[in-house]
Amino acid sequence: MMNLLMVNDEVITVETMKAEIEWETYGITKVFTAYDVEQAKECISRNAVDLILCDIEMPGENGLALLEWIRSRSMDIECIFLTCHASFQYAQKAIGLGCQDYILIPAKYEEIGNAVQKVVNRIREKRESVKIQEYGNQVIREKVESAVEGCEKTCPKEVVADTVKFILNHLGASDLSVNKIAETLHFHPAYLNRIFKKEKGTVISQYIIGERMRLAARLLETNRMSSHAVSEAVGYSSYPSFNMTFRKYYGCAPAQYSEQQKRKT
Repeated sequence: MMNLLMVNDEVITVETMKAEIEWETYGITKVFTAYDVEQAKECISRNAVDLILCDIEMPGENGLALLEWIRSRSMDIECIFLTCHASFQYAQKAIGLGCQDYILIPAKYEEIGNAVQKVVNRIREKRESVKIQEYGNQVIREKVESAVEGCEKTCPKEVVADTVKFILNHLGASDLSVNKIAETLHFHPAYLNRIFKKEKGTVISQYIIGERMRLAARLLETNRMSSHAVSEAVGYSSYPSFNMTFRKYYGCAPAQYSEQQKRKT
């Protein structure tokens, strides 16, 4: 059941309609009344109003101004206009504001009641559609969350193993990164990083650097490649960056490391 607000500057008309129309028959539980636009705004601000039955011509602001005010605030309130003038200009503006019906008065109470019933039915259908959509979205969210939780519970070790395998097979690729791996393995980067750190104790980017440095050291130990060639072989496009990172890991420059390995042999 819904609440209706009648807005009309003719007090007798309002009170008579309120008393003589069997509103519950047309889906209305409570009827509020207002005798000008300001009173209508106050009523709407204080009460839950689903539908207004509003005269267009009133002293001061008219019914169209009231509906404009309602629309400007994105209120979910429908409107039926009553008017004694068949004005095309009024009708055109009313339609533009989303008015649900436009009744010429005098009109039979049954005609007004039937118009109200039609709008009440539209409101119900609209709200039911929104509920169904919200329910559908909730079901989808729950399924996605369930799938993610299930994956987190059953797949981490396998996913981490695949990640390590991908890293070791692509150490020479300069674009090797968390995002690249996640895209290839079809996981979200944040999720992949989280389970990787849980299994390996370090994030993927640091693991990549560590494996690149270990590979660089092995290549330098062979004494068959220059430092610059090794830098490119382990995925660094910038030698200064490679040189600085290598120093952090081994305490000396790549060339020095290579010389040290020569002396050992």
